[in-house]
Amino acid sequence: SRALLFFFLLPGPSKQQFPRPCITTEALRSKQCCPLWAGDSSACGALSGRGSCEDVVVSELRNGPQYPFSGVDDRERWPLVFYNRTCRCAGNFMGFDCGGCRFGYTGEQCLQQRPRVRRNVLHLSEAERHKFISYLNLAKNTVSLDYVMVTGTYREMDNGSRPMFSNVSVYDLFVWLHYYVSRAALLGGPNNVWEDADFGHWAPGFLPWHRVFLLLWEQHIQKLTGDEEFAVPYWDWRDARDCQVCTDELMGGRSPLDPKLISPGSVFSSWKVICSLAPEYNIRGVLCDGTAEGPLLRNPGNHDRGFSSRLPTWADVEFTVSLPDYDTGAMDRTANMSFRNTLEGFGDPVTGLGSSRELHMHASLHVFMNGSMSSVQGSANDPIFILHHAFVDSIYERWLRRHQPPRTQFPQENAPIGHNDGYFMVPFLPLHRNGDYFISSKELGYDYAYLLEPGQYFIQEVLGSYVEQVRHIWPWLLGAIILGALVAFLAGVAVTTLARACRKPHLKRREASQSMEKQPLLTPYKFQTL
Repeated sequence: SRALLFFFLLPGPSKQQFPRPCITTEALRSKQCCPLWAGDSSACGALSGRGSCEDVVVSELRNGPQYPFSGVDDRERWPLVFYNRTCRCAGNFMGFDCGGCRFGYTGEQCLQQRPRVRRNVLHLSEAERHKFISYLNLAKNTVSLDYVMVTGTYREMDNGSRPMFSNVSVYDLFVWLHYYVSRAALLGGPNNVWEDADFGHWAPGFLPWHRVFLLLWEQHIQKLTGDEEFAVPYWDWRDARDCQVCTDELMGGRSPLDPKLISPGSVFSSWKVICSLAPEYNIRGVLCDGTAEGPLLRNPGNHDRGFSSRLPTWADVEFTVSLPDYDTGAMDRTANMSFRNTLEGFGDPVTGLGSSRELHMHASLHVFMNGSMSSVQGSANDPIFILHHAFVDSIYERWLRRHQPPRTQFPQENAPIGHNDGYFMVPFLPLHRNGDYFISSKELGYDYAYLLEPGQYFIQEVLGSYVEQVRHIWPWLLGAIILGALVAFLAGVAVTTLARACRKPHLKRREASQSMEKQPLLTPYKFQTL
């Protein structure tokens, strides 16, 4: 446990996704990833005006001094080691073959906007919670049809002559991506790595990179399930005293047999982790190959308090959001009065000073979980990672809306490698630049429930929950209404029939009585004559 927490303090790698059409020997040796779009069988959908195959132009602006190497790691100047030509999509089209739509758009021509609202996972209805958990488990057990994971370096592939890739599930694709973006740089051979290099953490790109990670994860779930309305939920952990989502109804409770394991009553108890043994990979000088490495581990609250003594408070978040500068100084873990560094957890949320003795904010949640989520490279194995980073992204969104920074505030150069504005995020294909996501989530087609105007919030969180419950039980309500109407009808028929039956003798007596009243002297007369 302590080793895992210690490793959290070390930098890690960036994630990289490889489209299936681009892993052939031909594609790797030609360094071209311009797949045919199925809609018109042309590269990048060029015949339909969706995009074209273009040379990749990377930023040549200087990186910071934290990484002293050049030409040793496949992630440098991404994606040029693997591909120097990729699809450049037009308009609102997106995807490695321009076959999809830009974030926030849908439709055949990607002209229809599709706003979504990310909601507090604790406010979801029972049906919505079940749906979310089933989506997670489906993704964990479904092989990705679009992407694979790389298991060797380009050099180990003999410059593309011997492809080294492996199938991976939809969920584990993102586990592996997070591992790859934060792994150590392999300098060649066993025990020869540079651990102080991370293309997705501890520097300005941390927030944009994880924003794209969540957007792509959302897209993959939507495609897998056919549910275009799906939005990632978040866990608002401000002032939390324990793991509020660690129940069998949500992300899994604690096993009564072993506090480090997930309760047998949760589907997550059967999950196996991958890419969780970074120190071992470093000793061997290899990449994670996707092999299952044991059960998901979590022991919330039983962590080393020397790393993090408490969870973030409401006041911590308010102080962090108040900081006007996105990043400062060396733009790494030492940055003072830096919004990014304070939110990431290496700045003190009381003083704003970097290189904090304890881990705070975002990092404190990872430490608190005390298991698979507590090491950078393997942290995405725990599905709580998704809920946690969605809330971190919402704090980033609050800061953007409050300060409305110009794009020039995002560092153009001298940030740690992988983190300048114009650097393509490792290892995404299609390509995304860090600075392109220094914008409001509204421009990307999503919002957060607790950031909505009061009226919208009421409709979304209060009425929306009731509507969802009614929608879920509507078939039963309809059946009950029909059955109730049928019972009422039959009861009415029975009562009417019974009433008629009871009235027949009464009518006969009445008729007889009426007959006697018409001839009142007849009987007395007859009796008298006898």
